[in-house]
Amino acid sequence: MSQQTPVSRVEPRWREWLQKWPTPADLAQAPTAEVLHSWDRLGYPRRALRLQEAARVIAEELDGRVPQTAQELERLPGIGAYTAAAVASFAHGERTTVLDTNVRRVLIRLFAGRDRPSASPGRAETEWASQFVPETDHEKWNAGVMEFGALVCTARNPGCQTCPLNDLCAWQKAGRPASAEKPKTQKWAGTDRQLRGAIMDVLKSAHAEAASDFPDSVTLDLFTASTTTIDSDLLDTVGHATSESLTKMRDLTADSDRILRIIDGLVVDGLAAQHEERLSLPQ
Repeated sequence: MSQQTPVSRVEPRWREWLQKWPTPADLAQAPTAEVLHSWDRLGYPRRALRLQEAARVIAEELDGRVPQTAQELERLPGIGAYTAAAVASFAHGERTTVLDTNVRRVLIRLFAGRDRPSASPGRAETEWASQFVPETDHEKWNAGVMEFGALVCTARNPGCQTCPLNDLCAWQKAGRPASAEKPKTQKWAGTDRQLRGAIMDVLKSAHAEAASDFPDSVTLDLFTASTTTIDSDLLDTVGHATSESLTKMRDLTADSDRILRIIDGLVVDGLAAQHEERLSLPQ
């Protein structure tokens, strides 16, 4: 949940999640629609699907036992090297090299004298970084360097004046040279990602309002028809929250071909289900 998402946003969802599904078996048996709805607005909802897939593997193939080593964890659906290393370190005490963005930035500045690392870590960087992880108290090292990068050695306006490692930092000694490459920023407004999220919000609203005698699916015409041509009778088939979500979605674009293309992508990704001319969260 906390990949590319601030912990402050994750924590309440995480607590609700564990109340609903305290074990992998509970999550494995949950309706997929409810899993996606409970994911709420954490972003990248495919992560919710992968998490449920991982729970099914744990429940059905591993007798409900969550793997403890990074090597075993990486075999689960949706678990990459960083997540596996972090879970193995913080939950099970394995000596691993945890390389999130903050850790990578600290190590590159402190020991390599560069402003920031490359876009993603490769095997060579992981092997290089592993030499700094101590044999003992490695969990504290991983957590400490991560926090140090989040609070002191930040991407912008790092606290070099008060940094306790100032006299050791290779980047500081080199005069804090700026990186030749500018960091890439992910745009949101106007992107397909924004529209995908808006369509998912419609489906989540419909799922929530299904308990109030409204259908849990939405006709495709409500997604693609313009505000001026939409059949008012169709709007009566959805609840207030779903209608509001539809309005927000339609305000983003009037391009019906683009909307249908993104809907097709959601269906292929397993994030939506289409039954004839209606769309819903997958069951």
